Amino acid sequence: MPVAIITGASKGLGRALAAALAGRGWDLVVDARSAGPLEEAARELRAAGQGAGRGAAARVVALPGDVVDAGHRAALVAAAGELGGLDLLVNNASVLGAEPLVRLADHPLEGLRAALEVNVVAPLGLIQEAMPLLRMSSYLASYEEVVPHANSTLGGGGDNNGRGYDSHPNIENVRNAGSSDSPPYIGTGGAILNISSDAAVEAYPTWGGYGAAKAALDQQSAVLAVEEPGLRVWWVDPGDMRTDLYAAAAPEDDPSGRPLPATVVPGLLRLLDGGAPSGRYTAAATPGGVSSR
Repeated sequence: MPVAIITGASKGLGRALAAALAGRGWDLVVDARSAGPLEEAARELRAAGQGAGRGAAARVVALPGDVVDAGHRAALVAAAGELGGLDLLVNNASVLGAEPLVRLADHPLEGLRAALEVNVVAPLGLIQEAMPLLRMSSYLASYEEVVPHANSTLGGGGDNNGRGYDSHPNIENVRNAGSSDSPPYIGTGGAILNISSDAAVEAYPTWGGYGAAKAALDQQSAVLAVEEPGLRVWWVDPGDMRTDLYAAAAPEDDPSGRPLPATVVPGLLRLLDGGAPSGRYTAAATPGGVSSR
């Protein structure tokens, strides 16, 4: 069965995506900084895997720890190897750098360093550790695609994911695949999903530190996609969600109108199902909606 590593999986989007994958029969390696909430999530994930049609619960390895720790990152990859390999790496763990968020003139520099360490340095460290396993993955079928990058909106909202998703948004160029001057883009390895934010591309007051870290993650992802054409590299803005992270960022906001993280998951699954080309994607958390940050 396919194997995924998901960081920050004890709550929010990480936990919701892990539950969906477990329900599909994926084996999982999950982490979070707090052992108690992570083990609670792991029990839920194993239960979700009961109905995956494999006769047993999904194998779930829960490793508490901090992604900034190189030893912890190595342990996550080693656990995936023991499960049989690695097909999907989800860099979801994140910190704000300041809670609540503040203007750049008042932003603590130590907080900015922490945001860069968790949101940029640690994901690359985990990618580097996992690269041999990801390159060996054969989960995603090969296909020809001249344009290796996409910039698209994922449908969201509801289990049926009502908005359509075009896995080949540049289809008009595909007819040239294989010609002498347009070598085909062949992806045969695994996938990397980096969770980004609209704050990476928009200038929102008080979101400067966090947004700068996510912007760096976006650029890092784009370069990685060029350097590793055999992998799928997706960096996704999930839109506004009702999460603890957002509550910490803006405690004065009323969270009741924000969609739950589970509403974003169908769009993320479409990336896997469609073997989507590497690129930046925006998941609209409500039908026809527009994400903000």
